[in-house]
Amino acid sequence: MPERPIRLFGDPVLKTVSAPVEQVDDRVRSLVTDLIDSVRVPGRAGVAASQIGVNLRVFSYNVDGDVGYIINPVVVETSGDLELIDEGCLSVPGLWQKTPRYPFARVRGIDLDGNEIELSGTGLMAQALQHECDHLDGLVYLDRLEKDERRAAMRAVRESDWF
Repeated sequence: MPERPIRLFGDPVLKTVSAPVEQVDDRVRSLVTDLIDSVRVPGRAGVAASQIGVNLRVFSYNVDGDVGYIINPVVVETSGDLELIDEGCLSVPGLWQKTPRYPFARVRGIDLDGNEIELSGTGLMAQALQHECDHLDGLVYLDRLEKDERRAAMRAVRESDWF
């Protein structure tokens, strides 16, 4: 399957809490394939199903050459002090903001065979795990910003040529 178009900020699917996958079937297998194809585009660290218009708890990742996916991910651990990290989003093109993220994150979910899997990491992987789980919870990184930073970011969104 080819990469799927990314939904942009303002699309209601990005503010909707994604439903858990109840059964791994051909539809879910196809979704995972589309997510993997979509995250392989250079410069992408993760793509959540909601970003391609599918309201299911699945995301793909591409961090340091490690490409994969997780179904029904739940953040089970974060640690360290929140740090302000430059963060952008495919659904908010062209904007980067200092976003509070934990330096370590662990996520638990399942694979296509229903086996429990766990993803964890520091740096970009920790950031991607938190960012993609936020998407599945109906949040974009702009929702995590401090009040003044968020106000400035929203002004930039309104002034962008894609909004």
